[in-house]
Amino acid sequence: MEGENILKQIIDSKGKISKIGVVGMGYVGIPAAVLFANSEKFEKVYGFQRNSPTSGYKIDMLNRGECPLKGEEPGLEDMLREVVNAGKFECTSDFSRISELDAVTLAIQTPFKNPKDLEPDFRALIEGLRMVGKNLSQGTLVVLESTITPGTTDGMARQILEDESGLRAGKDFALAHAPERVMVGRLLKNIQEHDRVVGGIDDVSTKRAIELYSPVLTKGKVIPMTARAAEVTKTSENTFRDLQIAAINELALYCEAMGINVYDVREGIDSLKGEGITRAILYPGAGVGGHCLTKDTYHLERGVKVTGCPVDYPEGKDSLFVLARNINDFMPRHMYNLTVRALERINKKPVQAKVAILGWAFINDSDDARNTPSEVYRDLLLKDGARVEVHDPYVLDYPNVPISHDLGSVLKGADAVAIFAGHKEYMALHAPHVKKMVGNAHTIAILDGRNVVDPDEFISKGFVYKGIGRGDKNEHPLN
Repeated sequence: MEGENILKQIIDSKGKISKIGVVGMGYVGIPAAVLFANSEKFEKVYGFQRNSPTSGYKIDMLNRGECPLKGEEPGLEDMLREVVNAGKFECTSDFSRISELDAVTLAIQTPFKNPKDLEPDFRALIEGLRMVGKNLSQGTLVVLESTITPGTTDGMARQILEDESGLRAGKDFALAHAPERVMVGRLLKNIQEHDRVVGGIDDVSTKRAIELYSPVLTKGKVIPMTARAAEVTKTSENTFRDLQIAAINELALYCEAMGINVYDVREGIDSLKGEGITRAILYPGAGVGGHCLTKDTYHLERGVKVTGCPVDYPEGKDSLFVLARNINDFMPRHMYNLTVRALERINKKPVQAKVAILGWAFINDSDDARNTPSEVYRDLLLKDGARVEVHDPYVLDYPNVPISHDLGSVLKGADAVAIFAGHKEYMALHAPHVKKMVGNAHTIAILDGRNVVDPDEFISKGFVYKGIGRGDKNEHPLN
């Protein structure tokens, strides 16, 4: 309590939050910084970005008011341009400016080296924490927005910040976790309208973090809790979403086996509504990608293991959450299995075939290709000796994978067309147009991983069709 009282006195003397820093200019950091800068409550916002060969280009782009995110993000670039022109936002690689700030947030990726050993790759986060710690001044609020293993805020993060700064969390500076809850394609909307979970290492830290986030919320409200509860909230909400997706994916596999349409079954389930009935049934697909869902389950699993406390759980049974993760990881392999079967129907093996992948981003109308399921599918086909080309209208480039923006060239001569993203461009695909672009005289296979095309239309035009969960169509007679 004595430390909290000292911290409260320091913060009271510092006054209201005026200058803010955001470390990490990516899908989370950019919209967060822009919204802070757009608020009349704050004077200045700095976006901190390393001037590295791979991401240093963002600094000049952002300072010109140009957003480096290439997917559709309603309102983001307009608001960015406004706050840059108003002098309220600046991107910099000079981390010493953190010493001038009242609050600094970290929005840095936290992937896993190997999910099997539950060992996260915290190198980027550790580097960010060290840079913040080296430049930390008394009374500053530090907030981790990254999804992290429960226990990290008051454990590793606290230790690094204290070691680098010589200050003490809860006495000299405030420390909290306020996890991001955004989806690409609606970044500004999500930050403003979703409730914000805020968990400090003490009451003073929590209250200071509430002061930081409240001005950017429109419909959303702040939900205060402890730092560890906030960590578990974030990892759990993504784990539950992953579990829901796994449930519908497994149902889709069952429906394929039983020769029925999973979308009919889904509609039937979803129709039962009333008091106390919540289904929240999602949609099946060719796989789960992105930065969050593919690893947050493992952060939760690691969090409960590192506590060292026993969990009362059925003996010898695997985690339900990890099983769900494995089902979702299997879906691009299932797309590969469907492709092999479709090619068999046109008397081809993968080694003889050209396969066109439509969609490299993991989500529709976005350039976000982190952990894309398309890559697993492509690797399996390449291992079989297939020729594979990739089209995506939003993804500009990807390490070691050529991405074309010319749909006609990717489709030309294809034996199989696999749809992995629900981009609006693919929603407009029709059988005659696809057939014309492919130009093959023989039968073409189409694999629909996102329920994008009308199977009857493509089947009537002589295509071999296979789709996720479409047991009613996958074994159709050949025309």
